[in-house]
Order: sequence, then C-alpha cells, then structure tokens
Amino acid sequence: MVRFVLRRVLLAVLTLFAISTVTFFLFFAVPTNPAEVMCGDAKACSPQKIAQIERRLGLNKPLTTQYADFMRGVFVGRDIGTGETARDCPAPCLGFSFHYDEPVTGLVMRRLPATLSIVFGAALVQVGLGVAIGMLSALRRGTVFDKVAVGVSLTGASMQVYFLGYLLMILLVYEGGLLPNPGYTALTDNPAAWIGGLMLPWITLGFINSAVYARLSRAQMLETLSEDYVRTARAKGLPRKSVYGRHALRAAITPIVTIAGLDIGAMLGGTVITESVFGIKGMGKTAVDAVRDLDMPVVMATVMFGAFFIVLANIIVDFSYAAIDPRVRLR
Repeated sequence: MVRFVLRRVLLAVLTLFAISTVTFFLFFAVPTNPAEVMCGDAKACSPQKIAQIERRLGLNKPLTTQYADFMRGVFVGRDIGTGETARDCPAPCLGFSFHYDEPVTGLVMRRLPATLSIVFGAALVQVGLGVAIGMLSALRRGTVFDKVAVGVSLTGASMQVYFLGYLLMILLVYEGGLLPNPGYTALTDNPAAWIGGLMLPWITLGFINSAVYARLSRAQMLETLSEDYVRTARAKGLPRKSVYGRHALRAAITPIVTIAGLDIGAMLGGTVITESVFGIKGMGKTAVDAVRDLDMPVVMATVMFGAFFIVLANIIVDFSYAAIDPRVRLR
C-alpha cells in the first residue's frame, strides 16, 4: 500500500513537472516576442511599451534564466521584474498578470470556488441521475421504462450546453420564474443564494452528462448480471437486494468511477462554455478572458491548474478501485 502511494505520488509529480515545462516553453519560447503578443494591437504598441512589458514580466532575461526563475517561484516565490517595475509573487508563483497587475495564482484561486461549486454540484446530478436510470433500465430490460430511459439518454447526449442552458433559462427563469437568475454567491456568505444561483448550471450540465453514465451503467449492469458469481448468488437464495446491490452493483460501478473521476478532473480544468453561458466568473471564464486580453501568464496558469486536477482525479480513481471492488488490490 505504501509503495503504491509513493509510486503514484512520484508519477504525479513527474507528470506535473513535464506539463509545466512544456507549457512554459510553449508560451515563452515561441519565435514571436511574448511581450509583443501580450501588447495586443501592433499599431498601438510602441517599442517603449513592449520594453515595459518585458521589464515587468522579466522577459528581458535569457530564456533559461526565465525558466529557472519560474520553477523557483513555484516553490519559494520570487520577484517579477526589476527596479520600480518589480512585483512580489509569493509561492506558489505561476506568473504575474500584466492585465490585472497581480500574481495569477491569487486571481485563479479567487475564481476557483465558482468552478468547484459548478463541477461538484453537476457531478452529483450527472452521476446520481445517470447511474440510477442506467441500473433501473438494466433491471427492467425491455420494458417501457427501459425504452423511455434509452430515448432520454440519446436526447441528452445530443444536447449542447449553450442550447439547453439558454432554453432552460428562458423557461425556468424569465418565463416561469421558478429559478433565480444564474450567478455565483459564496457558500459562506449565503447558502440559499449559492444553491439558487447554481441550480440551473447544475441541471443543465448534469442532465447532458448523465446520458453517458446512464448508457454505460446499463451496459455494465447487464454484463455483470450474466456473470457466474451473480447466478451463483441467486442460486443460493440470497435476497434480490443483496444480489443486485452488494454483488452486481459493486462490480458494475468500477468503470463508471473511472469515467467520473476523469470527467470531474477535466471539468475542474475549466467549464468554459457553462460559465460563459450563465455569466459566472470561474476558471473557464478567466481563461477565455485571458485569451481575449492576450494575458499569457493567466492562460498558462489555468492550463497548469487543469492538469493538476486531472492528475489528482486519476490518483483518487486508483484508490477508489480497491474500496469498491474487492477483486482489485493495490500493488
């Protein structure tokens, strides 16, 4: 167990190191001067303004020195720029936003709670709803419920957030008045406003993604019910609840945990479309604004945060295997 944990943590660290290196050189080792890119309009950018951006972000140093400063800042922090333009960037320093005039880590951390709120609420809806529909469809194979559930799943899988989101907003907010306008309020400030403002994004994103889980859980449950150990459990006279819940469900849900972990990790990297549709300033909206403003340090930071969540999700999935399926052992 200890060896497995150490091996997975070491692999995660090496993966993040490789991603940070590739990301840094992808953004700052391109033939075009990054300062010219971040300056924006070529006609409005004077050589003096470009030089100012270079000094503020330390881009006037050799590339190897910039990379060494970047890696050091992740662990101990650093000063970005020189002289009067120097800015303090505490650890973990992932760069300094010239557009917001602040370290990008602080900017992303302020926007992160909104993304976390959207993702975990939507995850509960999509996994809970999808698995429940899929399992019931498998147990009632061939019935009207099964056919309706499959049809609803296909409909949900074909939907897009920007279509369903606006449609539900018109029906449930503007016309029906059943839900408040979407928005983000900190959970600690007002729990009721937090739930009300995120209810529509949860329903939209959860319903669309639940289609995948419904079809996957149905297929897995049907396959598991045909296994020898399930038929043996039935032959022994075990209660229906024990056969389906304790034996079949635990084996069928293992692949679903894999997909759920990867989906949640990917969504934490930035629910770009969802946040843009509902006007919520999370990591996804921050990344879109950074691309529009050519604020490359912010773009790079959102990429690295997204990679971190995906790596973390993979580790959690590996540990979940042993807890769910007794046939899996950590080595």
